Amino acid sequence: MNTSRTLLLLIAAFALTPRALESQQDADVPVHRYFVGSSAFILANPVLAGQPDQPDFYQLNVGYWLTERDAISIEAITWRYNSPVGVPYGPSFESPEVSYPGYVRETGIGVAYQRMLQGNFYSAVHVLPLVKQYYDETDQRIQNGFRLFLTLRAGYQFKFFSNRFVLEPSLAATYWPIDTNMPAAFEEKERRWPNYFLLEPGLHFAVRF
Repeated sequence: MNTSRTLLLLIAAFALTPRALESQQDADVPVHRYFVGSSAFILANPVLAGQPDQPDFYQLNVGYWLTERDAISIEAITWRYNSPVGVPYGPSFESPEVSYPGYVRETGIGVAYQRMLQGNFYSAVHVLPLVKQYYDETDQRIQNGFRLFLTLRAGYQFKFFSNRFVLEPSLAATYWPIDTNMPAAFEEKERRWPNYFLLEPGLHFAVRF
């Protein structure tokens, strides 16, 4: 847990650096500083409800624009999955052969820093500590674990309704350097795959006020 606290402090310091070093012009001061958002992937919940691979995915982002180019946010996320997250695109992706003997529920609250680049392109870094709950095939919880989930994201921001509503398609690289207390049967499935995933699609939205 000391590692996660250190990373949180580093990302907070990185997020605040542009504000501390730059004297902002009036044009740089956002009109609508606060925002609330989520991921459009929550729409998959009713579509896949009752299916073995239902994501049961929920996300809430609450953030603040320090300038028109820099934002920080807190994100709360919970979701479930039934196979290793590191399985790459290809024949094994979403194959029943790689599935766990059960599933995992993850829940966490993390921080993110977003930086607008040229035009409406942006990059973002996310640090998300997660509590993991392992369940067997009878829906009985086996044990708990912990994972530190890091994301580097690049995308494009579409703005609507006088910039009050934004839509952000993106691609991300994810990496989890810490993943603890995994049941043996789950670890047997997990060890074949890397602890990162490339080109993960994202589609976030937010309302600024």
